Amino acid sequence: MTESERLGGWAAYYEKLRDRPPRRTLLAALDRFDPLPPSALALDLGCGDGRDTVEMLRRGWRVIAVDAEPEALRQLQERPLPTDAQLTPVLARLEDVPLPIGVHLVNSSFAMPLCEPEAFRRLWERIREGLSAGGRFSGQWYGPRDSWADRPGITFVDRQESRALLDGLDLELFDEEESDGVTPRGKAKHWHIFHIVARKPG
Repeated sequence: MTESERLGGWAAYYEKLRDRPPRRTLLAALDRFDPLPPSALALDLGCGDGRDTVEMLRRGWRVIAVDAEPEALRQLQERPLPTDAQLTPVLARLEDVPLPIGVHLVNSSFAMPLCEPEAFRRLWERIREGLSAGGRFSGQWYGPRDSWADRPGITFVDRQESRALLDGLDLELFDEEESDGVTPRGKAKHWHIFHIVARKPG
């Protein structure tokens, strides 16, 4: 595949997602910040074309938006953004990006599991360390009955391990979902997902 074909494939992928609303996990986390923290800082890991990032910006958050695909960040920056938007796009793999200390919200919608298991767990420890007291994580992890479970380079955790990884955090949302559906690329898929919103005490 040529570079132009690869970029064209990503462009078509994001076009299919363009009008989808923010994830419900993100909305659940945002709604719990009342009032908004001073200089509210969010990190959107695997931001894609920005369906979640734009909502955070709309609500007055400063957002560091991270993705490994240049096309994702290009499309994000072409979206209509608030005139006072404070957006910092970062081109990087999730496992490589530095995480600021004292971030109020880390969002990672369906992206964090797309790391090798060791990198996933290191990233999670950095997220826990980087969250401020009262800060939140929102996102999805994949369960072992997901139809992608035989693919290399992706992390799958069962319910018991998920709860162990979240130990010490206040679970504000922990929903386990299994459903059959179709990916944005049109492929049939069985989803096994944990939808999570977790707050760091303090």
